[in-house]
Amino acid sequence: MKANMLCWFEIPVSNMERAVKFYETVFNIKITVQEFCGTQMGWFPASEDKDAAGAGGSLIYNPKHYSPGTNGVLIYLSSQVDDVSVELNKVEAAGGKPIVEKMQITEEIGYMAAFIDTEGNRIAIHSKN
Repeated sequence: MKANMLCWFEIPVSNMERAVKFYETVFNIKITVQEFCGTQMGWFPASEDKDAAGAGGSLIYNPKHYSPGTNGVLIYLSSQVDDVSVELNKVEAAGGKPIVEKMQITEEIGYMAAFIDTEGNRIAIHSKN
């Protein structure tokens, strides 16, 4: 296989400003919001290196085609400090709800946790430690 299967993701939002504030607070990142083909998108920071690990993605506001929810695909975002508990501890104060506390998947894979964001999406966090 030349590349991992995930190459891009979009997280539906019903309020872009609220969602941007939530993700910037929890992950200590900067999200850039732009209109793109008639849709409002909040771009997560991504490496310009074509060989960098992981996938790029965005928050997306287009109520005609996207709806936040907890029963769809589960996206795992990488911990920015290699410990999911750091970000998970910021979720509630940022307006979200932790739903899975830090737990080890396997020794080789690492750890995960999950939360409901301010838009009603179920999102997971992954770290090796």
